[in-house]
Amino acid sequence: MTQTPTTSKADRRQYDREILALAVPAFGALVAEPLFVMADSAIVGHLGTPQLAGLGIAAALLTTAVSVFVFLAYATTAAVARRVGAGDIRAAIRQGMDGIWLALLLGAVVIAVILPAAPWLVELFGASDTAAPYATTYLRISAIGIPAMLVVLAATGVLRGLQDTRTPLYVAVGGFAANAALNAGLVYGAGLGIAGSAWGTVIAQVGMAAAYLLVVVRGARRHGASLRPDAAGIRACAQAGAPLLIRTLSLRAILMVATAVAARLGDIDIAAHQIILSLWNLLAFALDAIAIAGQAIIGRYLGCGDAAGARQACRRMVQWGIVSGLVLGALVVLSRPLFVPLFTPDPTVQDTLFPALLVVAVSQPIAGIVFVLDGVLMGAGDGAYLAGAMLVTLAFFTPVALLVPAFGGGLTALWWAMTLMMTVRMATLWLRARSGRWLVTGATR
Repeated sequence: MTQTPTTSKADRRQYDREILALAVPAFGALVAEPLFVMADSAIVGHLGTPQLAGLGIAAALLTTAVSVFVFLAYATTAAVARRVGAGDIRAAIRQGMDGIWLALLLGAVVIAVILPAAPWLVELFGASDTAAPYATTYLRISAIGIPAMLVVLAATGVLRGLQDTRTPLYVAVGGFAANAALNAGLVYGAGLGIAGSAWGTVIAQVGMAAAYLLVVVRGARRHGASLRPDAAGIRACAQAGAPLLIRTLSLRAILMVATAVAARLGDIDIAAHQIILSLWNLLAFALDAIAIAGQAIIGRYLGCGDAAGARQACRRMVQWGIVSGLVLGALVVLSRPLFVPLFTPDPTVQDTLFPALLVVAVSQPIAGIVFVLDGVLMGAGDGAYLAGAMLVTLAFFTPVALLVPAFGGGLTALWWAMTLMMTVRMATLWLRARSGRWLVTGATR
C-alpha cells in the first residue's frame, strides 16, 4: 500500500467518521452473539452438572454448524455494498434476497443432517452417559432454529452492505433479552428443563430472523425489488461464498490443531489454553468490528468506481487496526492480574497462563492488521485469494504447532506458534493489498 497517495486531514476525518459509524454498532452486535450461550449456560447450570455438560457439547456442535456458513454474511455484505456504490439500491436488495434464499436452503440441509445424526455427533464429542441424553435433546430441538440463524447471517450481510449496522445491533440486543426471558420462563416456569432452554433459543432466533426479514421486505417493496427466489442469483451467491467457506474451514482447522496440541501438553496446559482462547475470541470481536466496516466501505467505493478512495480507506483502516491492537494488547497486560483469577483459582494454571498471555498481548497489533485487511479483501470480493492464503497459512502452521511438544515446548511456545501463524496471514494479506489486484471496480466483480 506504499502507492497510496497521502490523505489530507479532511479525508482522514471522513474515513474516521465512516469507520466509527459502522464499526461501533457492529461491535455491539458481535458481543451480543456469545451472550446467548452465556445466558443459556447460567440458566441451565442450576439444573445440574449433567445438564450443563450436555449444553456445552450441544452448543459447541451448533456453533460449529452455523459458523462455517458465516460467508452468508461476508459475501452478501460485499455484493450488496457494490450495488449500493453503483447507485442501484433495487439490485442491491435483490442480491441480498438471493443470499437469504440460499440461507434457507442450507438451513434445510443442515437440519436434515443433524436431526438423525444427533446421538452420533454427541458421542463423537465424547459425552458421558449422563450428559449425552441432555446434549441430544438440546441439539435436536435447537437444530430446528438453524435456518433462522442462517437467515440472520444473510440478512445481517444485507444491512451491512446497505451501510446499516445499527439495525443488527438493535435486533441482537432484543434477541438476547428475549432469549434470556424465554429460557428462564420455559426452563423453570414451565418446568421443561434443558428442552425449555433449547425452545427458548429457537423462538428467539426465529424472532430475530422475522425482524430482519421485515426490514428487508419493506426495503424491497420501497425500491421495487423482487422477493421471489431466483435460481441463477442463488447459484451466484453460492459460488461467491464457496471460497470464503474454504477460508473459514481452514481457520477452524488451525484452531482445532492448536487445541489438539494443547491437549497433548497436559491437563494444566489445555485448561490454560481454553482460557486464552476465550480471551482471544473476545479480542477478535473488537478487531472484527473494524473489518466489518471495511467490508461495507470498500465494497461501496469499488461499486462506484473509486479505486483511489478504496485504497486510501484501506490505508486508514490499517492504521485503525494497528492502534486498536496496541490498545487491546496493553489492556491484556494491565488487566491480567484482575481477570485471570475469575477463570481459575488454580495457581499452577495461572502460572502457565501468564507468560502465554504476554505473547497474546504482543501479537494484537499484528492481529489488528490481519483483521482489517481480511475485511478489506472480503469487501472487494477477493474470496479466491483469501481461500488460497488461508490454506497456505494452515499448511505452514500445522507442522510448526506439532513440533511444539516434540521439542519439549509448552503453552507459551504454542502461542508463539499462533503468533507466527498470524504473521504469515499478515504477510499474505499485505502482499495482496500492496499489489492492487483487488481493486476491481463496478457493480459486480
